[in-house]
Amino acid sequence: MSLHQPILVFGATGQQGGSVAAALLKAGHSVRAIVRDLSSPGALALRDAGAELVEGSFDDKASMEQAMQDVQGVFSVQPSSPGGTVTDEEEVRYGIVVADLAAEAGVQHLVYSSGAAVGDKPTGVAHFDTKMRIEAHVRALPITWTIVRPAIFMEMLVMPGFGLDEDRFTFFARPDQSMQFIAVEDIGRIVATVFAAPKRFGGQTFEIAGDQLTGRELETLFSREAGRPIAYARFSDDVLAANPFLAKLTRLLDEGPVAGHADLDALRAIEPGLTRFSTWLAGSGREPFARALGAKGAWAYNSA
Repeated sequence: MSLHQPILVFGATGQQGGSVAAALLKAGHSVRAIVRDLSSPGALALRDAGAELVEGSFDDKASMEQAMQDVQGVFSVQPSSPGGTVTDEEEVRYGIVVADLAAEAGVQHLVYSSGAAVGDKPTGVAHFDTKMRIEAHVRALPITWTIVRPAIFMEMLVMPGFGLDEDRFTFFARPDQSMQFIAVEDIGRIVATVFAAPKRFGGQTFEIAGDQLTGRELETLFSREAGRPIAYARFSDDVLAANPFLAKLTRLLDEGPVAGHADLDALRAIEPGLTRFSTWLAGSGREPFARALGAKGAWAYNSA
């Protein structure tokens, strides 16, 4: 791919899109970002980093068509219902419109970010099944596509509501059960590598992660970083009975999809610097972890 013809990044002021935009710019690519507000702090930071900005939104088809003119690649990611800003049907509609417009514009390579729990069969969790529907649509289009399925973000582990403020950590896995995780920054690095080699990665769907840990290993790492014991436990039966959403996610972990099945060795061959959780916790995760140790509150997705 040419470094000069731009790659259009959706969600560039958010976590995944921001990571992709930063990685592409670091690799020397021209980046175009579609943003709601050209004067927002996130948009201004993108501009200062070297990105070209186009004002628009998922509800503004004309702005998306304009943004796709003369781009060689599109990174597509949409907000989902647990974030509280869109419905499940809106997520599907946005994902399909972006993919259709990319195909109509003759874009060389579309990279869609889905989710690690997504597969060929519905999960019963709406914001996973929305992505399954978008994936199926993308695969049917006359365009070179790649679908990445990120594991649970390491950043999620230090959100309020899991008990770190009480020197404990409560999560989905049993103490001896493993789950895969990825640092958001690594999503961008992997996607930049995918864009650099469309012939190699075109037509592929694969999970991406940087580490795999059991609940007990999380307890060890959190305790070491905190300098005091952080006790790990799975969500109690009472908590799961009172929260159907958490119960569904826990069931999907036991059944396999949420656990993650990325080939970590193959991913490290593609991107040797993938971040392990211990490295993340001692580095970019250190400050949010410290905040979580003193932050009370409920998990933001509890009502999803």
